[in-house]
Amino acid sequence: MSSYETLLRLAFRSPEDVAHYLTPATLGAAAGFERASRADQAFRFEQWRLGVATSLLRLLADLGDHDAARRAADVLHRALNTARSPQDIDKQIGKENKLFEEIYTDLYVNDEGEALLDLFARTLDADAPDLLAQVQAEAVDLARGLDFERNDEDED
Repeated sequence: MSSYETLLRLAFRSPEDVAHYLTPATLGAAAGFERASRADQAFRFEQWRLGVATSLLRLLADLGDHDAARRAADVLHRALNTARSPQDIDKQIGKENKLFEEIYTDLYVNDEGEALLDLFARTLDADAPDLLAQVQAEAVDLARGLDFERNDEDED
């Protein structure tokens, strides 16, 4: 299993999430970039980046039950699966700009949540495949160590 698919499976753990989020477009985003023609590389890179970003936001949402992060992950997932160009991705995400601002406003997170937010920001800043691959690898390492049950107990 690739690092990308590992990240997706760490982020989307329940059978319902797997069925809904792990679509062929989502699962194939990283491989699609690797196989893309030069003319199609920019779009395929954006799809891969959306898959990584969606995973990070979903991990953040599940870690602290953050509704804004969950809704933002859904926006990214929808763009990954329906957009037909980088401009279409920008248009879809731009419509929900305030939602992404909510993630950083009045949001209490623990150290793990801060690390996820940092990786999310670095995903958005990644402008080359090696940078995105590095963020992806760090995200897999972090996701493997997240303790979702501990955070549920903290809320009780």
